[in-house]
Amino acid sequence: MATDMQKLIGTSEEDDEEDMDMDMKEEEDDSKENGEKHIPTQVMVMVDAGMTSNDSNIQFQHHQEEQVSTPGGGVAARRCRPLEEKERTKLRERHRRAITARILAGLRRHGNYNLRVRADINDVIAGLAREAGWVVLPDGTTFPSRSQGSKPVGGTSTLVTSSSSQVMSQQTPPASLTGVSPSYQTSIEYNSFRMKGVLVPTPSPYDPSSGVQSQNSPVVGDVAEQTENHQLGGTMETINDKQIASMPSKLPERDFSGTPYVPVYVMLPLGVINMKCELVDPDGLLKQLRVLKSINIDGVMVDCWWGIVEAHAPLDYNWKGYKRLFQMVRELKLRLQVVMSFHECGGNVGDDVCIPLPHWVAEIGRSNPDIFFTDREGRRNPECLSWGIDKERILRGRTAFEVYFDYMRSFRVEFDEFFEDGTISMVEVGLGPCGELRYPSCPVKHGWRYPGIGEFQCYDQYLLKGLRKAAEMRGQPFWARGPDNAGSYNSQPHETDFFCDGGDYDNYYGRFFLNWYSNVLVDHGDRILSLAKLAFEGTCISVKLSGIHWWYKTSSHAAELTSGFFNSCNRDGYAAVMAMLKKHGAALNFTCSEFCLLDQNENFPEALADPDGLVWQVLNAAWDVGVPIASENALPCHDRICYNKILDRAKPLNDPDGRHFLTFTYLRLCMILMERQNLVEFERFVKRMHGEAVLDIQV
Repeated sequence: MATDMQKLIGTSEEDDEEDMDMDMKEEEDDSKENGEKHIPTQVMVMVDAGMTSNDSNIQFQHHQEEQVSTPGGGVAARRCRPLEEKERTKLRERHRRAITARILAGLRRHGNYNLRVRADINDVIAGLAREAGWVVLPDGTTFPSRSQGSKPVGGTSTLVTSSSSQVMSQQTPPASLTGVSPSYQTSIEYNSFRMKGVLVPTPSPYDPSSGVQSQNSPVVGDVAEQTENHQLGGTMETINDKQIASMPSKLPERDFSGTPYVPVYVMLPLGVINMKCELVDPDGLLKQLRVLKSINIDGVMVDCWWGIVEAHAPLDYNWKGYKRLFQMVRELKLRLQVVMSFHECGGNVGDDVCIPLPHWVAEIGRSNPDIFFTDREGRRNPECLSWGIDKERILRGRTAFEVYFDYMRSFRVEFDEFFEDGTISMVEVGLGPCGELRYPSCPVKHGWRYPGIGEFQCYDQYLLKGLRKAAEMRGQPFWARGPDNAGSYNSQPHETDFFCDGGDYDNYYGRFFLNWYSNVLVDHGDRILSLAKLAFEGTCISVKLSGIHWWYKTSSHAAELTSGFFNSCNRDGYAAVMAMLKKHGAALNFTCSEFCLLDQNENFPEALADPDGLVWQVLNAAWDVGVPIASENALPCHDRICYNKILDRAKPLNDPDGRHFLTFTYLRLCMILMERQNLVEFERFVKRMHGEAVLDIQV
């Protein structure tokens, strides 16, 4: 039997081992006397055509007799053979579990599904339901979004999914459950003391973290029991009439017709240009761009990789592939946003190609690894250059500032015609890992996993030299060190003496260190933007800022502190960044637009995350000083719930000043987006971003 199992499974995943243990337990249960009474328990919907019904089990237990014809024409009585049927049932169940284990492992590895270690088929169904545009509450209540509908059948209402999937999971909640957890409170309550006098938008009626939650919480408490009709061929589940009466058939949506025009760009694939600086699959790309043009997008965004253009020798630039790409975009009458990407590609979430830093930079790094960011244990991160060498002449006779400026100046000269005719509308300047203004405090390659607090990245010799100088100027030379009680990458704030409530982050040394650490970040951005403004005079420049939203509801905001934002509960860590952007007339490209508080709390309730609170703090900090805001989604987005969330952020409801996003960039062009259903939904989103009317709005 073990050999059969190995053939069926073929892998040694952790989930497979768990299923084997469950199989063994199942065999022990089946070995009991056939006369023992079995008490059936309520089961979740199982996507499996191999499960047996209770009627067949009863038939096996009673050993009913049946008559068969013999070769001689007589009739003989024989008993059915329950043991053989049980063995076949066990084999089918093992086969089902093996397939489930493979599905889970594949989704974790290739599907970007954030499944917990002990995930089951219900987690997969919930993830697929959300991706299809359904709303799945933490208690398991599932209902269609605006794009789906409830269909009455014979006087009672039933819920059905889209034609691509005829199965949805329904879970009976405890009778005592009267609503969702108190931890799902809105971020507006938590941050009201920090954001007096600034815009706090009205919760969106289609926001799962507000309206949907409040509408459906009473329903959960009122339902004492539900009747489920399971049919293996095509599952249809009847929902309690009282539940259906209180459940909205369609989620209300805002009408964005007549609102300000927000341009929509689509980010091109990371590997659209190969390491030889050649355009990959120009014919296929041209077809996709024509489709995007037909739905009236405004343009595309593309990374101009330092590791490709200046790969082999200093000041030896190769822009060949980019020139062909830009000509293609201009012929389609689209516009361009370009990113000066001074970081490595590969190893982060969503990276499907590997583009290292230039070879000659890597050679310098082998002899002098201090040019890279370094953590307390001495591990180097070659994703980007340390800010400690910004003014150190160690890159073949040039400082890092000079290297960046020479690259930007070469780009401006090479593509002068595209600047002159307005094809290039914006230049985003990469300032750190993933092109974002932050320290690489959460590197996956060093073992970090969400929601770890990360580690400070200031232990290369050049940044430590700057820390010593700052401590001496402060009159406290013994402060020239990083914290030794700040935990590790996957620690939680309360587990450390530095980030816990009342910890060292808020004493004299802690405030000195965090001030210095964040000032290095702001100074780096300030100097690079001075050079970018000089190179791209007359063109809008922008800076990308990521949303470090986990541990936002703690006093220390530990994940933000290690990333370089001194944004503890009694301090605004983003004001200095906004003042720097305002000084150079730069725009802010802020991610985290589509994050949903409900999803974060459901998957990682211990993270005390608050993406809503962080988003509105950053947006208000920028708008207060007149910094325009561009944005992009951080995670894949194809459903209407997600698009509505972005729209609500892009054009805040009832804002007396009429503030809105400067542009929005969709992450990113892929085959999934090109699927007909997803493309139709995306076209609808583009129209609403443009302030056009759509016909299926139901307010």
